[in-house]
Amino acid sequence: MPECSPPSRRARYDVMVCGGGAAGVGAAIGAARAGGRVALLEQAPFLGGAATRSGVLTYCGFWTQAEPPRRAVGGVGAEVLGALDALGGMSGPFRTEGTRVVIALIEPEAVKLALDRLCAAAGVDVILHGRLCAAESDAETVRSAIALDHAGTFALDAAAFVDASGEADLAELAGAATRYGDAEGRVQNGTLAMRIGGVPRDADISRAVWAGAVRDAKGRGAKRMTKERGLVARLPHSGEILAFLADEAYDALDARSTSEAERHAREQAWAYIEAIRTLPGHEAAYLIATGPAIGTRESRHVIARARLRADDVINSRVPGDSVALGAWPIEGHPGPGLPSAWRRLRNDAAYGIGLDVLKSATHRNLFAAGRVIDADADAFASARVMGTAFATGHAAGIAAALVADGRTADAAAVRAEVLRQNGILDLEKKASP
Repeated sequence: MPECSPPSRRARYDVMVCGGGAAGVGAAIGAARAGGRVALLEQAPFLGGAATRSGVLTYCGFWTQAEPPRRAVGGVGAEVLGALDALGGMSGPFRTEGTRVVIALIEPEAVKLALDRLCAAAGVDVILHGRLCAAESDAETVRSAIALDHAGTFALDAAAFVDASGEADLAELAGAATRYGDAEGRVQNGTLAMRIGGVPRDADISRAVWAGAVRDAKGRGAKRMTKERGLVARLPHSGEILAFLADEAYDALDARSTSEAERHAREQAWAYIEAIRTLPGHEAAYLIATGPAIGTRESRHVIARARLRADDVINSRVPGDSVALGAWPIEGHPGPGLPSAWRRLRNDAAYGIGLDVLKSATHRNLFAAGRVIDADADAFASARVMGTAFATGHAAGIAAALVADGRTADAAAVRAEVLRQNGILDLEKKASP
C-alpha cells in the first residue's frame, strides 16, 4: 500500500465506506437512507467493482435456484436491477447452459450510470480516484481513513466505517484482525474476463463446442490455455460474447504476483481467440477487451465476531437474527484449469447471514461487506458473489449508520431498517420475480 504523508485536507462524515463495488454501493446507500452523512471512496474512475473494473458482467446471487427462481436480494440491489432494466442494460434472470444456475447479464456502461444516479439520489458523497493509504485508529475504534490523490493526502473522519474494499485494506490499515484466505491460507483462483466480437448471433457458442475447439488447439500444440469449459454467454444488447476461461493463481495483495497473472491471462485470451476462430461462424472473432483488471475472487478477510459456516449455507438455514440472505450455490475455484466445484443449497433455497458475520471482532465501529466478510472456505464460495454483496453491504451500511447516530445497532434494529428499505429477509413474504 502507498505510504501516506500527513493529510492536508479533512472532511467529517457519519459513515465512511471504502470500496465502490456492489457491497460498497449497497452500504453507502443503505447508510444514507438510515440518516447518515456518507462518504464512498473508490480508487477507480467509476463505481461497480468487479462488474465494471474486471468485466464480470454477470449478476449472480440475486435469485434462488428453485423453479421458478425467487428474488433473494431486495433493497439497494433490487433498485440497481430496476435501473439497469430501464437503461436496457440487463437481460435475465435466466438459467445458464451446463451448470443451470440463475443469473442476469449486464452491460458495464449501464452499471456505471445506474450506480452514479442511485448514489447521487441518496446523497452519498462519492469520491473516485482516491486510493486508501492509511487509517487512524486505536485498539478498538477506527477514527479516520487516509486517502491519496494527485493533490496529496486527505482524511475522511467518521463515526463508523464499512470495509467493502475487496482486500480488507481498511481493516488491515486500521490494525483490525484479518486473515488471508481460508484457515490454511488458501484462496480461490481468479479469472480474466474476455469480451469477444465478430461472432454472428446465429453461431453456436455452446460450452461443448467451444471446449472442443480448445481441446483441438491443445492437440495441435497450444499451451497457454488453462481451462476448457467456462461461462460463455452473449451480452444483451451489444451482442458481444462474454467468456470466463483464462484462470490464474496469484496473491491479489502482491503487485508483482497480480501483474504476472494478468500478463499471462492476456496471453491466454489471445490463444482462446485463435482456438475459436476454427469454429464455423467464428472465423472473424476478435478480442474487444479483457478485464481490464483480472477478476479476483478472494484474498483477505476481516475476522468477525462470528463466521459464516458451510453447514448453514448448504442446509439453507435462515436464523431469526439474519440481516441478509444468500442464494448462490457453493461454487469453488480450486486452481487454474481445475473444474469448478459446485454444491447446490438444500431445496435450491436461501440461507441467512447474521450481523456478527459483518462486525469486526476487534474494532467496535468497523463492519465488513462483500468478499471480505468472515466465512469458511465453502461458505465463502457462495457468499462472495455480487448479488449477495449488495445484501451484506446494505446491512453493514445500516449498522454503521446506527452506530454513528448513537442508536442500538443490534440484529433486531438492523433487520427493521433493512425491511423498511425494502430488503428481503424472508423468502416466504416475497413473490417470485
